[in-house]
Amino acid sequence: MTTSTALAVTDIHMSYGDLRAVDGVSFEVAEGEFFGILGPNGAGKTTTLEIAEGLREPDSGTVRLLGEAPWPRNLALLPKIGVQLQASAFFEKLTAREQLETFGALYGVTSARVDEMLELVGLSDKASTPEAKLSGGQRQRLSIACALVHDPDIVFLDEPTAALDPQARRNLWDVLREVQARGKTIVYTTHYLDEAEVLCDRVAIMDRGRILAMDAPARLVRDLEAATRVILERGALAPDLARALPGADQVAQDEVSLTISTRTPAPLLAALAEHGTLDGLQVRTATLEDVFLELTGREYRA
Repeated sequence: MTTSTALAVTDIHMSYGDLRAVDGVSFEVAEGEFFGILGPNGAGKTTTLEIAEGLREPDSGTVRLLGEAPWPRNLALLPKIGVQLQASAFFEKLTAREQLETFGALYGVTSARVDEMLELVGLSDKASTPEAKLSGGQRQRLSIACALVHDPDIVFLDEPTAALDPQARRNLWDVLREVQARGKTIVYTTHYLDEAEVLCDRVAIMDRGRILAMDAPARLVRDLEAATRVILERGALAPDLARALPGADQVAQDEVSLTISTRTPAPLLAALAEHGTLDGLQVRTATLEDVFLELTGREYRA
């Protein structure tokens, strides 16, 4: 583990009876990195995060968090880490400001720091609002503010954007970008692949307790070598003519569109331009979701 490593997880295992929740997971997170753990339900993401945070003891394996072992419960680490769990619990009847002041009091945080956190998460105008009257997105932002109020070096976020509407999710993205811009290390789990692709420096894709792939999102997508899909409106081009175009590997047509799959899009697009069929054309390349589905499968997970 180097001095620039914020978190090192080495061959951790955790079972609940016959269920292997975490089965030999290893990874490192650099200081200042935004690291995502992705996976379907039951993949072992939350258990891995709880072990890394020092909330749970693994059956075997080691964790070094900011150079120290988080388990047994390491009180010296607590001021250096921030944790936002899947289910947030607040003190009843307190306003947004009072919630932050109460959390901050545990670490000797000043009122100025509380004001700074309210501004960071966009809740300055809701400071006097009881927590119970905040919207779901506002409560999530308040939860993150509570995890950050003592200015930790590393922040753990477990599905921070779950159940938020698209606007609230995007607002929270801005908050998370600002947190990283302040030099903080972020380790988080999410089900939203588009989110991870935008926010994360690297991701680990987990399933059945194991890491299946780990790299920068763009590199994972590139290594998939998936075909590019060129989509035309139905009737823009006859299927037989589309199959004869240079670079056309597969052609499929439904009631709405004609889709041409290709691994050499440049000559295909040039040929489509010659046929005057570029109006309304869509080009879709592979995404992190394609990588995820390729690795974990498409079956339904309860």
